[in-house]
Amino acid sequence: MSYSIFRRDFLKCALAAAVAGPALGADARAAGLPPLDPTDPVAQSLGFVPDASKIAANATFKPGQHCGVCMQYQGKASEPTAACGIFAGHAVPSSGWCMAFAQR
Repeated sequence: MSYSIFRRDFLKCALAAAVAGPALGADARAAGLPPLDPTDPVAQSLGFVPDASKIAANATFKPGQHCGVCMQYQGKASEPTAACGIFAGHAVPSSGWCMAFAQR
């Protein structure tokens, strides 16, 4: 059986995939990321803690700072975990904190 694809139909599908693909795939990629291990060397060098409310003493920490309101957090503040621009390939908790914090 022979099937021909018209150029116009192909271009419509390609444009739809280019627009919808990244939007639909972003959540799936973030959901499949492994959680960041606080013992990871990069996490330790940046003073990462999974729960900012438990920070005892850190000169750069200010109350109210946590991953959910950081510019590097690639999710909504209400999401419990999301990808992070600093810790590529890992999900961080919204309640976490590190020295790379930058207010959103």
